[in-house]
Amino acid sequence: MGEQKQNKYTNPAMATITGIMDLFKKRKGTLVLKEDERLDGKRVVVTGASSGLGFAVATRLAERGAHVIMACRSGIPEKGEEILRRVEREKGRKGEEEMRSGRVVKVDMVKVDFTDFDSVKRMVMELKERFGTVDMYICNAAVVVKKARKTGYGLDEMFQVNYLSKFYALKLLLQHGIIRTNDGSIPRIIFVASESHRNPEKFDWEKFGRFEDYGPGKTVGYYGYNKLLLVTWLNELSRRINPDGKVNYSVFSLCPGPVNSNIAREAPALFQPLLKLVFGIFFRHPMKASDPVIYFSTAKEEEGRTLDYLFLMNRKEMDPKATDPANGNKLWELSEKLLSSL
Repeated sequence: MGEQKQNKYTNPAMATITGIMDLFKKRKGTLVLKEDERLDGKRVVVTGASSGLGFAVATRLAERGAHVIMACRSGIPEKGEEILRRVEREKGRKGEEEMRSGRVVKVDMVKVDFTDFDSVKRMVMELKERFGTVDMYICNAAVVVKKARKTGYGLDEMFQVNYLSKFYALKLLLQHGIIRTNDGSIPRIIFVASESHRNPEKFDWEKFGRFEDYGPGKTVGYYGYNKLLLVTWLNELSRRINPDGKVNYSVFSLCPGPVNSNIAREAPALFQPLLKLVFGIFFRHPMKASDPVIYFSTAKEEEGRTLDYLFLMNRKEMDPKATDPANGNKLWELSEKLLSSL
């Protein structure tokens, strides 16, 4: 079983096949979204919100009354306008009662580039200056590159975008007291992770943060390793901000399963037609794939909980390597040290 698990996400072909098979498996205890659980008056930041899963999440949360702040590298205002138009159309379909409800749809945007730590800091300060506090922070932004690529800091781009910049952003958001509710509820921090976090056999602490060259065949493996770092860190994050068993912040994570998005846009041109065909037929539309994010954002039964993990819409235990406090503490220390050296 262990060998089988390790082989699931070692290359793009295996990752794609695994994703398709996961969609057709029968599962018990599937959670159900409740349409009456809304977010009126809640301010929610969604990173990577200009396309794909992030755009779907932003749209659906706006439909449920949230004041959505789209954190995007492109910073295209038209995306916010598109969400407003979609929500208004949805209200129209629900009839005159919804139209007369007086619910105001609010969508704002902040620009951020997660390959640039200065940009991350500017995003945090803009959130503080423009909005003061936010009730919820959804970490969705991610990248899959076709081969190793250095950022301006000499770091691997996937490592920086998919892990270290998220560590840095949360550190600043918490330091400045930005993630905080005003109604007595517990603020929520939600990470879009991946089942591929289970694939690495172990941590390579000696090479932490060190750039190494790799080609397309190893991209999926590196992606899974960075997701392992992310899931390990969020476990440690919850332990540190929720000491003595008291939940001050709900920290949730999830794998949405295979999503028909543009995350594989850097795949070799030779495979692009095939990927588009497979994604279109077998992978889920971002609106449907966003169900677990919407659940964690809105579900009243999640109030006062932390470290729940969903695969699709089913609860699941995270990999034991990620939940081990020794690994979490080691990762935190190495991350702080690396950031201080940049």
